[in-house]
Amino acid sequence: MKLDPGQAGEDRRNLAEALRDLRQASGLSGERLARRCGMSQSKVSRIETGRLLPSALDVELMLTALGVDDETRAELAELARVANAEYQDVRASAKRGLHHRQQELAALEASATEMRHFLPTLITGLLQTPDYMRAAMSTPIEPAAGDVSPAIARKLERQTVLHDGRKQFSFLLTESAMRWQLCAPSVMAVQLDHLVSVSRLPNVRLGVLPLSTPVPEGAYHTFVTYDRRLVTAELFTGQLIMREPKDIEHYRALFDFFAEHARWGDEARTFLTAAADTFRSSK
Repeated sequence: MKLDPGQAGEDRRNLAEALRDLRQASGLSGERLARRCGMSQSKVSRIETGRLLPSALDVELMLTALGVDDETRAELAELARVANAEYQDVRASAKRGLHHRQQELAALEASATEMRHFLPTLITGLLQTPDYMRAAMSTPIEPAAGDVSPAIARKLERQTVLHDGRKQFSFLLTESAMRWQLCAPSVMAVQLDHLVSVSRLPNVRLGVLPLSTPVPEGAYHTFVTYDRRLVTAELFTGQLIMREPKDIEHYRALFDFFAEHARWGDEARTFLTAAADTFRSSK
C-alpha cells in the first residue's frame, strides 16, 4: 500500500461520508446503529461527521450492523486502514524549521505514559549528546538549511521528559546503532557514556542487541510505540504514523520479541562501556 501524504485528510472525509450514507440508506437511525455496534450514539455521530477517526474494528462493526455487501465491505475496510495511517514528509518539516518538528515530538511524549523505542540504525534524539545531534542534523545527502542550533536547543529541552517519573521509557538499540560511526570516535565515546548514564534513571530501561546474538527476525527500521495509541516508523524521507490497533499490537509484539534477545541493565552498561573504550582508543 502506497500512501499519498496529501490524501490522508480526504481519505478520512470519504470514510466518514460513506459510513453516514450507508447508514441513511439502510433506514437505521444513529441510535439504532449504535446499539447494534455496542457503541454510544455520540461516537457514531462523531465518526459520521469526521470528528472521530474510527479504527478498522469500529468500521467492521458498523459494516456488519449495516449488512453491506462483500465488495463494499472490502473497499471501506481498506479505506479505514489507509485513513488510520499518516505520512509526514521530512522535507516539509525541514522547510517549516526543524525546531517545529521537535515541538511535535515533545507533544507526543507529553501525552504518553509508556514509550518504547526500537533503534536498529542510529541513536534517537532523546538520548543524543549535542555533538551527535549536530552530526545527525547535518548529513551530506540532504543537509539542514540554516542554523540547526534552535532545533538542537529544543531537542535538549525534550530530554527533560526522561526525568518525569510518571513516564516509562524503554530504549532498545542494536549493536549496529551504537557502533555506527556518525561522528568522530571521541564524540561517539562520549555518546555511549551518556547512554550508560541515562540507563541508570529509575524510569528508563535501556537494552542492547548484540550482533553475535542469533535473532530469527529482521530489524527493518526504527519505530516508537506511544502507549497503545499510535506507532511511528522512520523512513529516509519521512515518518509513518499508524493508529490502527492491530498495527500497534504488532509493533509492541515485535519490541517484546527483540527485547527477549537483548542485554539489559548492568549487562547492557558493560557492553556500552566496552564499545566506548574502543572508540576512545581509536586514532
